[in-house]
Amino acid sequence: MEESITTKNRLIETYGFTTSDFQQIEEKGILLDNISKQLFIFRNRIPKIILQNPATLQNGIWDLSEAEFKEKVVFFDEIKSVLKLEKFVPASGAASRMFQFLSEFLNNFDVETDTINGYINKNQATSLTVFLTGMEKFPFFEAINKKLEVAFPDFYSWKTDKKNYYFIKYLIGSENSDFANKPKGILPFHQYKNHIATPIEEHLNESAFYASSNGISNLHFTVSEEHQKQFEAILSTVKSKIESDNNTKINISFSYQNQKTDTLAVDLQNNPFRDNNERLIFRPGGHGALIENLNNIDADIIFIKNIDNVIQNHIETIALYKKALAGILIQLQNQIFTYLKEIQSNLITEKEIETIVSFAKNKLNIVISNDFEKTTFHDKIAYIKEILNKPIRVCGMVKNENEPGGGPFWIRNTNGSISLQIVESSQIDLKDEKQLQLFQSATHFNPVDIVCGIKNYNGEKFNLHEFIDENSGFIVEKNKNGTNYKAYELPGLWNGGMANWLTVFVEVPLITFNPVKTVNDLLKPTHQPQ
Repeated sequence: MEESITTKNRLIETYGFTTSDFQQIEEKGILLDNISKQLFIFRNRIPKIILQNPATLQNGIWDLSEAEFKEKVVFFDEIKSVLKLEKFVPASGAASRMFQFLSEFLNNFDVETDTINGYINKNQATSLTVFLTGMEKFPFFEAINKKLEVAFPDFYSWKTDKKNYYFIKYLIGSENSDFANKPKGILPFHQYKNHIATPIEEHLNESAFYASSNGISNLHFTVSEEHQKQFEAILSTVKSKIESDNNTKINISFSYQNQKTDTLAVDLQNNPFRDNNERLIFRPGGHGALIENLNNIDADIIFIKNIDNVIQNHIETIALYKKALAGILIQLQNQIFTYLKEIQSNLITEKEIETIVSFAKNKLNIVISNDFEKTTFHDKIAYIKEILNKPIRVCGMVKNENEPGGGPFWIRNTNGSISLQIVESSQIDLKDEKQLQLFQSATHFNPVDIVCGIKNYNGEKFNLHEFIDENSGFIVEKNKNGTNYKAYELPGLWNGGMANWLTVFVEVPLITFNPVKTVNDLLKPTHQPQ
């Protein structure tokens, strides 16, 4: 209580916070200490991560043969009946970026005076060329065309440019289909023989294939509250058939990004940014805020996969690698639990310490402290318990094909220790030539293909908040009504949010990574009918 009073006084004296500001903060459920920390971060900046080396095959990334993957699948299938499995799908974002180049086209094209060819040449709009060339292959093509036929009886007499302009307008315009403002999860992604599937449907199919045990599958979506009914409407039309086809009951749950994880925005002088009514402006804390949602899940094994990373074909192949990652995790976890229970029962000998250290180094990629050998037997036991008694994640990694996003690296932590992490470009100093070269030399990419174990050796849930690296968030510049300001994003869910987890990287094939970052990705073979 005394600390809160001190923090409150500091906010009043340093930043001029008012009674109404504190009321606004309280309504959101945000702790004053968090507001104070965020303001400190803006003023002092976030220290950049120091890359040591990219993680590569046999140096931080497991390289398994097809036979070894299949062995892990067999193990998983044999043991899963005693486990509660859950699939966790971050799905709250709108599809605005997916259609960004089409929005730019509508904003800058005059249908009465311009030509599309002229626009493409002037703006080097190659994405628009790809879109128009493959337009008839999109799963929404017929539906939009029918809307145009109804709205404009003379539609087929129009010139091609006018048809294409209105097709795009009806696709993403707010007064029409409004795809750019809808969540990705409910958009038409895949054209099947008798129906069109959304990502929601594909995740249901996947969940039944690999995230089920004893005929039960649990699927959790994190969504924006205003979108939940749209998700439920789709689920009501497809869920029962998928359950019947797979002889699996699928339990669906939803959660929202909690308001208390919102972060304060500041102006370019690092003072609280306010709207025209002098109210503080807050922003969602980014996907790192979802550690709160993940922390509320009660399951033995959790599969994490983004809403847009689905496939039309080869679901059996996707399931194989997901099950294999889970099999790897369970085998590692079983060994960790055995060691920790032996420690708890005082059954560890000096010789066994050597075995455990070898396991930690070779299987869990843990770099053991240089002082370890000099310490007493008792201190060695305490150290081993500290490094092993953590949540664990096994992450699939694909070969780097210059996709935007993060990758697996060995990094040097602020205390001098070395650890394996998933690192984004915004976390490193790209002006440092050596760091830039290290980042660009990454051989693998993070597709967000993660399997998690969040319980300890006694079957109790870890508090995941205890394993976050609080110094690994992001500061980003934004613009509101022509005014630039800064926002703070919490440590990313699979970056700083899991920085202090046990971490294992495994190479998986590219076929497991099929994101739809732009609408043109739907033209790729993995999103087209066979």
